Amino acid sequence: MAKADTLAAGASPIDGPYAWLRLGISVVMATIGGAGMWAVVVVLPQVQAEFGVDRANASLPYTATMIGFAAGNVLVGRAIDRFGYWRPALMTSIGLSAGFVLASLTQSIVQFALVQGVLIGVGCSAIFGPLIADISHWFDRHRGLAVTGAASGNYFAGAFWPSVMPHFMTEFGWRSTYAAIGIVCLVTMVPLILLLRRPAPRIVEGQTPSARRVRPIALSPSALQMLLIVAGVGCCVAMSMPQVHIVAYCMDLGFGMAHGADMLAIMLAAGVISRIGSGFLADRIGAVQTLFIGSALQCLSLALYIPFDGLASLYVVSLVFGLSQGGIVPCYAIIVRDYMPASEAGRRVGLVMMATIFGMALGGWMSGWIYDMTGSYTAAFLNGIAWNLLNLAVIGSLLWRTRRPQLAA
Repeated sequence: MAKADTLAAGASPIDGPYAWLRLGISVVMATIGGAGMWAVVVVLPQVQAEFGVDRANASLPYTATMIGFAAGNVLVGRAIDRFGYWRPALMTSIGLSAGFVLASLTQSIVQFALVQGVLIGVGCSAIFGPLIADISHWFDRHRGLAVTGAASGNYFAGAFWPSVMPHFMTEFGWRSTYAAIGIVCLVTMVPLILLLRRPAPRIVEGQTPSARRVRPIALSPSALQMLLIVAGVGCCVAMSMPQVHIVAYCMDLGFGMAHGADMLAIMLAAGVISRIGSGFLADRIGAVQTLFIGSALQCLSLALYIPFDGLASLYVVSLVFGLSQGGIVPCYAIIVRDYMPASEAGRRVGLVMMATIFGMALGGWMSGWIYDMTGSYTAAFLNGIAWNLLNLAVIGSLLWRTRRPQLAA
């Protein structure tokens, strides 16, 4: 009660001890809830074998998960703008837990895909865009670091769950493993979410959530939103090429699946470093400038995959790619918070995150289609570079407009 009185009296919690505690809880929660994105990839071979379907149909649950995840970023984002973070997050975490348990009981690939999309995909969305939007309210001077730190939970989940799950699946099967994940999510995420019940500072203090006001830019909020959506699709179509196809690319080159999996792990580990580093940089030079640098480096590293196709060089290029791209997506959330009203953060961040997820899904499919048409990944890499150049053009225009800060009529 005394703490609430202190806040009401005007003591700002922004950048304070509770804000950092909240960030730590958010990262842990995102690492746990991120199972919703990665588990379906791990169980795909066993699900395909048990349900007796081909690879295309076995991939439907992943597609459904991404659709639910994309939609959830918008729907849950709107909900947190209205109700705060913890209530929508509590509901979706319970849905996520129930989804894993129900998925373990499904008897067909269609049932499994529906549960993945409606419960697991939407359920895990609360630990990405909405979580990033929420943590942004608690930081001003270190907002970039906080946003990229919260976004790193997704990569931590990508490193943790695919490493742990195969051991349990070998011993108990995928169904028992799925049910166990559901129970783990329920007993860990619910208490963590209950620790996040304190309202965002803008609600407590009845004013803007940060000492840093909305920055001026020569664009209307709607125009800026649309440009960020286009940029998000462009960068993630490019980003998906190595992330989705590096294992298959290594197999085509004769290096085997294990080396490709190692390269993917290197990308994700380097991506965490990139995200944290981009947060530090965004706090110093601005999110638009940081985004432009990251996109340019991603484009360069993507081009390096074409001439350098030896085993050792691919490891190096994958490391460089991970160090380049990890901070790109969180920068969109920082830009939203810097240049748009705080009261719309959940909805607008959710829309941009949905665009990036759509870009990943589109790019993963498009690269495979180009490979089928040409019999080589060279054209797919060139396609990714072209989309990356589109992203650079959009971000370059934003960079120019931030230097002409007259508000659009």
